[in-house]
Amino acid sequence: MLSRTADHLYWMSRQTERAENLARMLDVHYRHSLLPHTPEDFERQWTATLSSLGQLESFQSAYGTLTTANAFNYLAFDRENPGSIVSCLGAARENARAVRGSITSEMWETLNTTWLDMRKSTSRSAPAIGPFLEWVRYRAHLSRGVTLGTMLRDDAFQFTRLGTFLEGADGTARMLLARAQPGMELIDNATVPDSYAWTLLLRSLSAFEVYRKVYRGAVTPRRVAELLILRDDLPRSLHRCMQELHANLKLVGNEGSDETARRCGALYSSLRYGRIDDLSAQGLNVYLNQFLVTLADLSWRIARDFLLPATVY
Repeated sequence: MLSRTADHLYWMSRQTERAENLARMLDVHYRHSLLPHTPEDFERQWTATLSSLGQLESFQSAYGTLTTANAFNYLAFDRENPGSIVSCLGAARENARAVRGSITSEMWETLNTTWLDMRKSTSRSAPAIGPFLEWVRYRAHLSRGVTLGTMLRDDAFQFTRLGTFLEGADGTARMLLARAQPGMELIDNATVPDSYAWTLLLRSLSAFEVYRKVYRGAVTPRRVAELLILRDDLPRSLHRCMQELHANLKLVGNEGSDETARRCGALYSSLRYGRIDDLSAQGLNVYLNQFLVTLADLSWRIARDFLLPATVY
């Protein structure tokens, strides 16, 4: 497969997944905004989210004042922000358009319709945030389902899946990082003060019902971290995403990608055989930051081994 084609397929799926991850992250803030909170809590939560996304400085340059309306607009509707939901869905559509011959007509129609509907809904003014976030998640689910249901299991499919699972791991890690304060202990105690915030995190990742089935008890930070990081049977966990990333990377491997596959396998093995006690001792914030650094290195290596030279993380 040509590097240019692989590049478009990889980024088509990454941008779609990134839009969904942003919608899930903003859903936590939307639900939180419906509850009473102090100005300090409000600023701390938004600062943590923007920092976890690496967009705090760019937001401050563009808007200055940190308000709920400004933050939602910047991360959801701002076309000048390449990391907004609108920009991500537009980029996914453009990448799909560039490789229409390598994807099915159903995939193209799904991504193109998503872009056209979004452009119409945001042409006059920003839509209501709650329904918009639900719509983004639905369109991402539809895109993923069409991909699984219509694509031939060839190199094009594998590069599409590489982008999906790498971005999936990145999104889950960043959502956890937004909750993990430096020095925070992974408490396994039902009376933890912000247990509702951890419940919202589970709901935003479609993992609340799974949590109840697995643990059958109160929501605690330790159990949430174990579920979202170490479980291999939760679709959006770090373990599951890295397992799928490693498997797909082996399928498209070439003579120049052995080191990339080795590093991916090492990260996957650390999750497969890791224990929550070791992670807790290291510190959740420290672990997640290191995980994101390693994932960024993998992204760079995948781009170097398979994609266009100009591709960046």
